[in-house]
Amino acid sequence: MKRCRVRTFQIVALITVAAAGAATAAVIETPLLPAGSTELPALQAASAATHVDAGAMSYAQHCAICHGEHREGIAPAFPPLVAIRHQMTAQQITQLIRTGRGRMPAFTNLPDQEVQTLVAWLDAPPPASAATPQETASSSAVQAGDAIFHQNCAFCHGRDAMGGESGPDLTQSKLVLGDKGGDQIGNVVREGRPGTKMPAFNFSPQEIDDIAAYLHARVLAASSQQGKRRGVVPADLQTGNAAEGKAYFNGEGGCAKCHSPEGDLAGIASRYQGLQLEERMLYPRNARSTVTVTLPSGEKISGTLGYLDEFTVGLWDVHGQYHSWSTSRVKYAVDAPVEAHVDLFSKYSDDDIHNLMAYLQTLR
Repeated sequence: MKRCRVRTFQIVALITVAAAGAATAAVIETPLLPAGSTELPALQAASAATHVDAGAMSYAQHCAICHGEHREGIAPAFPPLVAIRHQMTAQQITQLIRTGRGRMPAFTNLPDQEVQTLVAWLDAPPPASAATPQETASSSAVQAGDAIFHQNCAFCHGRDAMGGESGPDLTQSKLVLGDKGGDQIGNVVREGRPGTKMPAFNFSPQEIDDIAAYLHARVLAASSQQGKRRGVVPADLQTGNAAEGKAYFNGEGGCAKCHSPEGDLAGIASRYQGLQLEERMLYPRNARSTVTVTLPSGEKISGTLGYLDEFTVGLWDVHGQYHSWSTSRVKYAVDAPVEAHVDLFSKYSDDDIHNLMAYLQTLR
C-alpha cells in the first residue's frame, strides 16, 4: 500500500447498532486453481495473511489515533473496537465508514478494497500476540521482570514497553536488541542516563536478569504482531504547513484562548513526538476539570474535580483538602476544558489537523 497522509479522525464512533458479527472470509478472495490442486491451502493462507496485514496497516493509518493501537479505545471520547464484531455486522460497519454519523465524517475516498480489508480486520478477533505479558509469559523470570517493569518503568516506557509519556519504545531500542543476558540493559538500569529523565535504579543482579528477560519477551511479542506495523510513524504526521497551523491556532481553531506557546505549550514538541503529540492535540488525556459546588446555604466552593457520579460529587480545594457531597443536596457546574477539543472534531478539515500538528512540532 502506498504511503498517504494520515487522516486523523476516521471511524470515531463505531458503536450504537447491536447486531451479529459477519464472517471475515466473505472479503478474502482466493484465485481459482484446477481441481485437485495441492497449492490451494497455501494460497488461501497467503491471501488471508495479506488481507490481515493490509487491514492492520489501514487501521494504523486511519483509526489508531482515536481508538488506540490495539483497538482499546480512549475513554470517554472514543470507544474500543475490540468487540465491534459483536455489535455491528461487516455491512453496517462498511456503511458507517462510507456515510459517517455524528462527529464521524463520511469516508468516501477510501478504495473499496481497503474498506473491505479494514472491515475484515475489525471483524476478526484480536490476534493472540495482543495478549498481555501475564497471559503469555512462559518463565518465572519473565513474570518477575513483568512485575518489576510495571512498578518502576511503565510510567515512562508504557505498559507494554513500546513507549510512554516520556520514554522511548524499548522493543526497538538498539541497546535492548543487542543485549545478551542483561549485559547492556543492566548498565543503563544501574547507572541511569545522566542529562536525561532516566534515573539510576538499585536493583539486585537477579532483578536485572528478570527485567532483561521481560524486555526480550516483549521484543519477541512485538516483532510477531500481525500487520507488522505497530503504530503511526512520525514521518506520516509531518505533512502540514506550520505557518498555516499557527494562523489556525490563533484564529479559527480558538486554541489561543486556552493555550500559550510561551506558557503551557512551551517545549511540548520536546516532551512528545509523533503519535503521542497528535493524541494530546486531539484529545488530551488526564486533562483536569474544575467544578463549582453551590451548597444549600448559597455558599460556593470551587476546586479540581476529584469524583463525580450520579450520587456524589467531590473536589480538591486550593489547600489540597478533599470535599464531597451528595448530588441530591447541592448544585454543581463542571468546567471540562477537554470538551473544547472534542467539539473541534466536527469542525476540523484534514488540512487543519496536519497544519496544526506541523505548528506544534515547532514548539521545542
